Parts: sequence; C-alpha cells; structure tokens
Amino acid sequence: MATHRSHVIIDVSPDALWRVISDAPRIADWFPAISASDGSAARRTVILGSGERLEELVVTNDSSLRRFQYSIAGGDLPVERHLGTIDVIQLAPSQSLLVYGTEIEPASLAEALGPAIEAAVDGLPKYMHEYKF
Repeated sequence: MATHRSHVIIDVSPDALWRVISDAPRIADWFPAISASDGSAARRTVILGSGERLEELVVTNDSSLRRFQYSIAGGDLPVERHLGTIDVIQLAPSQSLLVYGTEIEPASLAEALGPAIEAAVDGLPKYMHEYKF
C-alpha cells in the first residue's frame, strides 16, 4: 500500500475552509484533476480530467474535528483499497492548516494520485482567496 500526505497553510478561517472541504459533491470546484463531480453528503461520483469515472463513499464528515474521509468504492480504475483523509486545523482565527493524506492499493496508482493531490492542495489558497470564502 502506498501513502501520500500534502499540507498547506491558508490565511482563511478554519470554518470557511471546512465549508469548502466538507461539501463532498463540489470537489471539482477546487481539485484541478477532477473535471466534474456530483452526488450527496454520503457518496459522490467524480470524473477525472482524463475521463475515468470514480465512485466514492463518504466515510467521515465530522464538523467538530473538521475531518473529511472518503473511499474510492468503484469506477474505471482498478482500486483495491483506498482511504483519503482531509483535516482542517485552526492555527489562528484567520489561519488554517489543511492536511490531505491518502492510502491506496495498488501502490502503482499513487504515482498519478500523489501529484494530483499536490496540485489541489497547492491551489487551495488561491481558490479560497479568489472566491472570498
């Protein structure tokens, strides 16, 4: 199993960042490798920029911990096991630390997933400031 972790400090309140992260169906708004997403609070479908479809289940959406976890449960990629975890941690009233970790099997899928997560995490500060959350 491969693991990956990315993080970024963003000058926004943790509540504002949490509203974006916890809105499961709208991940395509801030994750560049995802061209479309739809779903509910319990599950979502994402379409990658390359056209592959993934079915994801929301495992945890805990507003008190500000922890969001999801698992890839089906779709076009041969995922055997997956867990993504996003934590939003308050550093100051208007500053947050976002930590995005993922575990995936087979490990070969991490070669594509890792850089995609890095790009999403690195782009979050700009997204949050452009849309004034």
